[in-house]
Amino acid sequence: MAFSPGIDGLSQPFPMPHTTGYFHLHLVSDATGETLITVARAAAAQYAKMTLVEHVHPLIRNQKQLDRVLAEIEESPGIVLYTLLEKGLVERLEAKCRELGLPYLSILGPVLHLFQAYLGAESTHKVGAQHTLNAEYFRRIDALNYTMLHDDGQQTDDLEEADVVLVGVSRTSKTPTSIYLANRGVKTANVPLVPGVPLPPPVERLNHPLVVGLFATPERIVQIRQNRLLGLKAHRDDDQYIDRQAVADEIAASRRLCAKNNWPLIDVTRRSIEETAAAVLAHLGERRRNRAS
Repeated sequence: MAFSPGIDGLSQPFPMPHTTGYFHLHLVSDATGETLITVARAAAAQYAKMTLVEHVHPLIRNQKQLDRVLAEIEESPGIVLYTLLEKGLVERLEAKCRELGLPYLSILGPVLHLFQAYLGAESTHKVGAQHTLNAEYFRRIDALNYTMLHDDGQQTDDLEEADVVLVGVSRTSKTPTSIYLANRGVKTANVPLVPGVPLPPPVERLNHPLVVGLFATPERIVQIRQNRLLGLKAHRDDDQYIDRQAVADEIAASRRLCAKNNWPLIDVTRRSIEETAAAVLAHLGERRRNRAS
């Protein structure tokens, strides 16, 4: 017999460890399920040899909706994670899991208990509170709008309004990193560094935005460019775009430009978009602290 922690911190028994090559994971949320998905996938990534069969159940707010979830859990038993706040729904879900001998865990429960113990106050139990249409939400929307309008060197005349400006040669993940940052409320523009094309004059004169250079190894850039051309079924008469030496020269020039302007550089060769964005945010936080002091 193995054990699983319940929302109250007590151990709940369930059968011996799963031994097949796959497992079902049920994510039950009364909101969008984004929190659950992020946590669950981070944990599942540590079990690369197991195939995850993910069942996402968002916006579960009444007994009828929960009935459908319980039926699916019974049909495809597995781990159950949830972020439900309504007591009646939680009790029914947990009772069903105990009946089926399945492990279950409230992702928010232990955190809410910790907050309550420290703050000495009950939570509001407001469903989807993090998605409230408040000033922070509209700041994110404003950042996304700005970023989409300033992608790939567009509208460089008002870059001073940005929080971050990313520069780099083609295929250094400038656009997806910009969008990710914008979703965090950071107004982000990106400007490509193209051989033979001068950098827009405003970029080197920027005062407010943090300018960050992105680069990768020549081998990585060539690989991505080749895959992109194959995907587009495109042919380029100028093979400099995928010539290793030409690409190495591009990257060297971009690094010299950043060094000349004291712009921080981030190597994205082995970084995910999220990791690159986190590195940018770290530079931005340090810059803001330095300016404040």
